[in-house]
Amino acid sequence: MDVIDLRDFYSQRLGVVARQLINRGIRARWPDAAGQRVLGLGYPTPYLGLFREDSERCIAFMPAAQGVLKWPTGRPALASLIDEFSMPLPDAAVDRILLVHALEMSDDPERLLREVWRVLAPSGRLIAVIPNRRGVWTRTDNTPFGHGRPYSRAQITQLLRQTWFTPAAWGEALFLPPVGNSWFLRSAMAWERVGAALSLPFAGVHVVEATKQVYRAIPVGRERARLIPSLEPALVPSSTATRDKA
Repeated sequence: MDVIDLRDFYSQRLGVVARQLINRGIRARWPDAAGQRVLGLGYPTPYLGLFREDSERCIAFMPAAQGVLKWPTGRPALASLIDEFSMPLPDAAVDRILLVHALEMSDDPERLLREVWRVLAPSGRLIAVIPNRRGVWTRTDNTPFGHGRPYSRAQITQLLRQTWFTPAAWGEALFLPPVGNSWFLRSAMAWERVGAALSLPFAGVHVVEATKQVYRAIPVGRERARLIPSLEPALVPSSTATRDKA
């Protein structure tokens, strides 16, 4: 989606409620980020306010195909337009990475996660907010979560393991229907509590935390031994024996 569409969604009442509910899931995993270097990737600015004040530094990277908006408003800019497959950071540069509207929008999510692995510190962690394949929010295109490719939990696990991450914790958010009706929005917290208590599978998004695998298995091809037949010596008649026969 275009960055203008994303901004407009989060300025609506439904977007405001969605941000509050997803923020609860993020805060449950990361209560604070004191002294940490935090990077948001995709369109993370509605959620980076959780860490901007207490982190060592907090920046936002937005893919070139999506566009970028100035963030934060009224302060020096901390958001930049980048190539998502070649981020302008050295190896192991950040401690925590928050992916929002990133994996489902990417043309090559595996390549994106390998670049995330590169810039994440060895003890670093990431949180990915990913649309749930079974959720109601993916059935409509009036929200950003209805665009791109949704994932099941098994698909997320496979993708993370292929890119050298280990899933550490799971959560869900957005159990309420994506309806802008004021009654639904007022009862949003009740929907979240009931959905979480009953472990309902129809949440709008997965909130998954993963850790970086520093030591990963490297496949080794075993060479097959090729047997070469040995040559048996042949008896060669000596020149003396040849003359005697003559």
